Amino acid sequence: MQLHQIKPIHKSRRATRIGRGGKKGTYSGRGGKGQTARTGFRLQPKVRELLKKYPKLRGYKRTAHSNVIAINLATLEKYFENGATVNPGVLAQRKIAGTIKAKAHKVKILGTGEITKALTIENCFVSVSAKKKIEKAGGTIK
Repeated sequence: MQLHQIKPIHKSRRATRIGRGGKKGTYSGRGGKGQTARTGFRLQPKVRELLKKYPKLRGYKRTAHSNVIAINLATLEKYFENGATVNPGVLAQRKIAGTIKAKAHKVKILGTGEITKALTIENCFVSVSAKKKIEKAGGTIK
């Protein structure tokens, strides 16, 4: 016996063709009607349901401090010598703060760490605690 001589011992079962009229009509055991038949029905994906729950903030959002780099006093103590001037351009040159399209980032100096050097701070935002520490060390803020 060879492969081309083998035949099945049972008859092959024909698939029922439905939706052709008679007893096996349009849906014929495939569901329908109810919720899916109603106007405006749309099954929403889970992601859309989650997005709808978030509060929406209207309008164009561009904050004044969107690209502000925070630098601590400990960093200034480490990278600058006594009497040096600190501004965004100098910080960008020394690779402490980056640039955006060849312009230096805005910088805010925070009061974390201690400072013993008298530095001159220019064109930077300064926190209250940092201002106290800088002035105590003999520095100035312009």
